[in-house]
Formats: sequence, structure tokens, C-alpha cells
Amino acid sequence: MTQELHIVGGGMAGSEAAWQAANAGIRVVLHEMRPKVETFAHQTGNFAEMVCSNSFRSDDDERNAVGQLHWEMGAANGLIMEMARKHRLPAGGALAVDREAFSQAVTEALRAHENISFVEEEVTDLPSTGHWIFATGPLTSETLGKAIREASGEERLAFFDAIAPIVYAETIDMNVAWRQSRYDKGETEEERTAYINCPMTKDEYEAFIDALLEADKTEFHEGETAGYFDGCLPIEVMAERGRETLRHGPMKPVGLTNAHDPQTKAYAVVQLRRDNALGTLYNIVGFQTKMRYGAQASVFRMIPGLKQAKFARLGGIHRNTFINSPTLLDAQMRLKSHPNLRFAGQITGVEGYVESAAMGLLAGRMAAAELQGSDLPPPDPDTAMGALVTHITGGAEAKTFQPMNVNFGLFPPIDAKGGRRGRKDRYKAYTDRAKFSFTQWLEGQS
Repeated sequence: MTQELHIVGGGMAGSEAAWQAANAGIRVVLHEMRPKVETFAHQTGNFAEMVCSNSFRSDDDERNAVGQLHWEMGAANGLIMEMARKHRLPAGGALAVDREAFSQAVTEALRAHENISFVEEEVTDLPSTGHWIFATGPLTSETLGKAIREASGEERLAFFDAIAPIVYAETIDMNVAWRQSRYDKGETEEERTAYINCPMTKDEYEAFIDALLEADKTEFHEGETAGYFDGCLPIEVMAERGRETLRHGPMKPVGLTNAHDPQTKAYAVVQLRRDNALGTLYNIVGFQTKMRYGAQASVFRMIPGLKQAKFARLGGIHRNTFINSPTLLDAQMRLKSHPNLRFAGQITGVEGYVESAAMGLLAGRMAAAELQGSDLPPPDPDTAMGALVTHITGGAEAKTFQPMNVNFGLFPPIDAKGGRRGRKDRYKAYTDRAKFSFTQWLEGQS
């Protein structure tokens, strides 16, 4: 009789790991503490709940590393990518989804699978027997975090992550704002008008920056050493780095023409992206914040078009936990000191929904193969998944290890034979090579 595989955590990584192992014929027990034990960031008890954003980022699988990761997950019959595509929203070249419908669909698929059973409980220690995958994510409970630290012999690492606010669409003043994707990107009119844009003059921008810098913000305990992940910086932190930083970041005005005043170029633009299929909710793109609730509404209502805005959810900040994977994990994503335990997802030091789900996919397949008496090697490092798992299991420098999104810098360099390549051609060469290698890896399992 096949042994059971226990998976702790029903986020992106845990959900994908459960799906992959169950489809391989393994009996899976999925442990999730929500809704019995709540977290700061989650709103429901559903699996694969999207907390910080509703976007899986670029869907370009020819010239973008995360787009290539989308492709690989789809090729491997990934549940997360399948449901993302079924519940996608217009977002230019990005893969954005209706977060509630997406999470509900993942939950229904998992609960309908005959090989998956569920336990609503908080796991507080590391079992010494059995086969386990820990995919508890960045919001790993304090009790479990302590057990992981004691088992690994390492101090736990952490960084801060932030959440952007969500606005009710009907409260956005469309006499001021207009719909347009940057550079009119998208194949359909709906995609080319997927974003709502709020323009600012120089004086409005300067006043907004002053308000950001002066606003009451969440502070942390003395001695807190965790930093911020650069891919999800609070806007106040960006503003502190220089008054023009936001105007060259999430508020850049390039590629946009004000439909109400085409001849006037905005000094800065705030973009909002649809957050649900009904189009009733929009999140403010790049506006992760650590402002206290009382300050957020007044500061964000300074944005032209949001003067009367009402918020379905305000932003916030939370501590994320990850382990020093290059030191602690082997190539099979197993804890070296406890080889019956695997880790997957953000807790391993990958950053982002897609990356987390991808590591769950690998952990689920590797665990299933082990339970069935074989050894599944990771994909080659020239694939997106292979590049990520290589990075976290030994490719990164352990002393300076920090959370990382997938990017072409993690891939082995492209052979420059035949002369120099332009950037677009070079990126396509990376993805062409990756598709070939990943297809071979999948065929090796059939």
C-alpha cells in the first residue's frame, strides 16, 4: 500500500504540490490551519488565496522569464496555472485573475480529488517519521517557525512584505481618470483599456510625496532586523529613497495619453488594475503601503480621480519568513538534517505566486516519485523551474541569500556563437532552450 504524503499549507505551493502528487496516484493529506487559525493577511479559508496582488505578472513566454515559468507549469498540468487562465482578467500583457473566483476554483478542484483528504489544524512541530512537505509560506506560525529553527540549527531569516489597497470601481471619478494599458498593450480592446489611470501635475505629485513622507506609519519592535523585498517595497520606502523615485517606478507617466486632455502630458500617473471579473474592484498598482489605516484614506484621496474613493480593503505590511535554503536543503528540496521533510514555496526563498507554485509542483512530483521507489531529478538549470530550484538548493551564496523572483540572470548564459544578439533575440533564445529542456524532462517521466 502506498504511503501517505502529508502537505502542510494550502497556499500556492501546497495546493500545487497536493495536485501533482495526487495525480501521480499518491494519497495526500493536506493540512491547513485556516480558517480555524487566522493570519493577518488572509481573508478566507480557501486554498491558494491571493493576498498581496491579483497578478501572476507577465504572460510572455518568449521573452520573459516568468512567462516561461507560466509555460512550464502549464506543460506540467499545473493546477494553479490552469485555474489562473480560466479566471484571467484583462491586464495588458500580464496574467491577472479574479482572485476570489480563482481561489474558489482551486479549492473545489482539490476537494473533489479522490486522492486528497484534508485536516484543519495548525501543525506546530516537525515530524520525525512519514513523508512531509512544508509549504507554510511567508506567514509561517511562530510555533512552527521555532521548530524549524531548532531542527535546522539556523537562525530564521525574514523580510517585510506589503499589501496594496483595493478601491470600489464606482467611486473612481472617470471624468478625471481614463482607461488605457501602457503603450496600448494587448490584443483586444478590453486588454488595451485594462487599467484605470489617474494623472498628476507636478504640484499634485509634490504634495502627494510630502503627505506620504509625513503620514503615520506602522513601526516595528526595536531590534527588528528584517528588511524589505525589493520587488514589493512600500511606496513610503520608495519615496524616502528620493522624491522622483515613484515617478520613475509605479507612477511613471510613459506610454499613456490622457483621454480627457491628450495635449497635456501628466507629470505622474497612478494606475489601478481590475481585481475581479465583475469589474467592481480595482487595486492600486505598486501601492503597497505601511501607512496606518487612518492615514491611508486621506493620503490616497489626494490622487486625482480618487477624491471620493471608498476602499474595499486598505493596505498593510507583514513579516515574511524564509529559510536559508542553500545551506539547509538538498537537490531534492529535502531538509538535510531531516530527509523525510521537504520544503516548498516562499519559505524556501523564492518570491512570488508563480515561483512559489512552481516549487510546490517540483516538490509534489519529487515526493511522489520517492514514495513510488524512484528518484526524480530536477529539471535542467536552463529551464525556469530548474534555474529556480538550482538557485535555492546551492546556486545562491548562503551568506547573502535573499528572496528571489525568477529572472534570466539565474539561467546559464546563452552561447554567443554566430555573433552578438540583441536583447529580445537573446531572451527568446533562453526561452526556446528552456522549452526544449523542460519538454525532455517531462518526457523522461512518462
